[in-house]
Amino acid sequence: MIVIVDFGSQTTHLIARRLKEMSVSSTIVLPEKSLTVVAAQKPAGIILSGGPSSVYEKNAPLIDKKIFNTGIPILGICYGLQLITHVLGGKVTVGHKKEFGPARLRLTHASPLTEEIVPPSFVVWMSHADEVMKVPSGFMTAGKTDTIAHAYIFHPSKKIYGIQFHPEVIHTQFGEAILSNFATICGLSPHKKPLTKDEIVKLIQDIHDSVGASSRVICALSGGVDSSTAAVLVHKAIGMRLTAIYIDSGLMRKHETEELKNIFRAHFHMKIKIIRAGAIFLKALQGVVDPEKKRRIIGRTFIRVFEKEARKLRAQFLVQGTIYPDVIESAGTKHSHKIKTHHNVGGLPKNMHVTLLEPLRSFYKDEVRTIGTLLGLPSEIVDRQPFPGPGLAIRIIGNVTETKLKIVRGADHIIQEEIKKAHQTPLWPRQTWLWQIFAVFAGVRTTGVRGDQRAYGETIAIRAIEARDSMSARFARLPYDILDMIATRIVNEIPAVNRVVYDVTNKPPGTMEWE
Repeated sequence: MIVIVDFGSQTTHLIARRLKEMSVSSTIVLPEKSLTVVAAQKPAGIILSGGPSSVYEKNAPLIDKKIFNTGIPILGICYGLQLITHVLGGKVTVGHKKEFGPARLRLTHASPLTEEIVPPSFVVWMSHADEVMKVPSGFMTAGKTDTIAHAYIFHPSKKIYGIQFHPEVIHTQFGEAILSNFATICGLSPHKKPLTKDEIVKLIQDIHDSVGASSRVICALSGGVDSSTAAVLVHKAIGMRLTAIYIDSGLMRKHETEELKNIFRAHFHMKIKIIRAGAIFLKALQGVVDPEKKRRIIGRTFIRVFEKEARKLRAQFLVQGTIYPDVIESAGTKHSHKIKTHHNVGGLPKNMHVTLLEPLRSFYKDEVRTIGTLLGLPSEIVDRQPFPGPGLAIRIIGNVTETKLKIVRGADHIIQEEIKKAHQTPLWPRQTWLWQIFAVFAGVRTTGVRGDQRAYGETIAIRAIEARDSMSARFARLPYDILDMIATRIVNEIPAVNRVVYDVTNKPPGTMEWE
């Protein structure tokens, strides 16, 4: 197997996931424990992850130099490259240009890591502020970009490789090939292995064993693919001892509550209890502007409502559809930075009266879709766009009010209608796989003209994203004709809106949601 040393990257777990897809096992360890683990387990290879620190800073996470003398192949990614350089006598400084997103790597020397990659240059995904200025003794530079002279270095005899970009994200061309080549260098035999029904059966059995034979369980059902898949898994494990509770927070999309109720009762005969709690959430959010505070308030309010229902039902467990990106963005590892609090991992009270059950905590969104499909979930759920736990509250910049909710809900409904229509027309770019598209209430008022009169109204932003696992993304290149139709309908049908703008930010540096 391969040891992955975690320096706090938001995509450390994604490295492990990519290896798992190649049937290569791995374990993630902290840098301070890495040498001990390597000595004890004698892995086939070592990967040093990225991270938010600078190697030359005080208290930056480092690694014992002895690890480079083990003879085990090593791949350093981003911070890992800089760490190799720093520890082995090279030089790392603040970069001439910070890069967050695509860059073009030009290969300047053949090497085993880029074996069978034919193009002399290809797109890679960057996320860094520092760069290597001088490579260590014995290393060769095998790739560069327009801004980085040493974007790929390697030591031919020691099998130590360092790359400034992230091969684990799908936006790096040949990223999987690079990781597969490294596994081959380590003497392993990488090959694809998709999720199977047998693995789902094991997951259901694990849930059954964890819950026991008599415990009652409630599930936080939002209707998204994550919570829906979690609910069906638990339902298959314990049957009618599960009660799915859907809290209508008043922060939901148009017609959402009724549509979801019909789907679950018709397809799975599941016990569903609907709680209308919009007034409670709006009162709790009154005057709150800070997005982190919004998330914490919504998380606490959700849990309070669930605890109240749990007492009525005498439930011992609470199921949530937490997936791995929720965990890592809420700083789920020691050296990572918190990006934002997710309500189902960051807002929980210390003294809960139910035990949390998160069967999807180690999976990514596309894996959850596969699990949902294998469980028989309808396409209306499996192919549903991701929707944040805090709902429309974090798609409203500023304080949340009923008026703003009505505006952003109406705009979002128009967007979904037009995108659905566009899918059936020649206008739709067939190479586009749309992960998510939604409206944001920007909180910016601008001057406009309506009926030859001056108007002063709100701005709606459209966010459209292409992604596979939500850890990285690029904005969708939607045709102007589609955007024109959406914008025209929004300003015509929602009088409070004067202006519509399109968000062309990738992730990184942006996140999926604005807040």
